[in-house]
Amino acid sequence: MDEIIRKFAGVGLPAVVLLIAMAATGLTGAAAITAALAMLGPGGMIGGVVLLGIIGLASDALSKYGLEALLVGVYQQRLIDGESRSGLCREIDSLPISKELKLILKDAVGCNGPRF
Repeated sequence: MDEIIRKFAGVGLPAVVLLIAMAATGLTGAAAITAALAMLGPGGMIGGVVLLGIIGLASDALSKYGLEALLVGVYQQRLIDGESRSGLCREIDSLPISKELKLILKDAVGCNGPRF
């Protein structure tokens, strides 16, 4: 059991997601893996594998830079790409995050007016 845990710990969050999905299927062995992957993503098993890859990339980025830096970067890039400032401000207001993080994002996007 310890060997299995060490191997899954090396893979990280995607392994945890897969284990939870496998447990939710109620199946065992290869059938559990197949059903879990099919359940995870659109497009069956291939979609599940892609989703696990995306989860791995996202968790790696979060561990390197932190949630705040990633969200600020994403919203600033969306602003540069031409999305409306007011639309981004409304979206930030509706996010399920702390008020402090909302204020940081709004400041980065410029929702609080020009900075002097």
